[in-house]
Amino acid sequence: MAEVPVPLSEDEIEAALREVPGWRREDDEISRAYSIRYHGGVAMIVHVADVERLISHHADIDLRWGRVRFAITTHDAGHKLTAADFDLARRIDAIAQAHQAEPLDES
Repeated sequence: MAEVPVPLSEDEIEAALREVPGWRREDDEISRAYSIRYHGGVAMIVHVADVERLISHHADIDLRWGRVRFAITTHDAGHKLTAADFDLARRIDAIAQAHQAEPLDES
């Protein structure tokens, strides 16, 4: 039986956010958007999905013309932030870099 993910404390979330610059917290979710051509965005999403399948953790993904956005929370922890969310964020950043996607400032 799989372990139930443990939500992070506020202090742990703040520390984890410092380790994933560019990711933005919105309540109990972290998100980041990238500029990338549409078909490049599709390829990037497939790459992310392959990794997500391997680690059994998934982001919500929004693909638009010239832009892809990822939003992450842990559904199995009651839609709270866990260490798995920040691990996936780091993985997405590496995949985005490999696909030459440019981070967008959503401020």
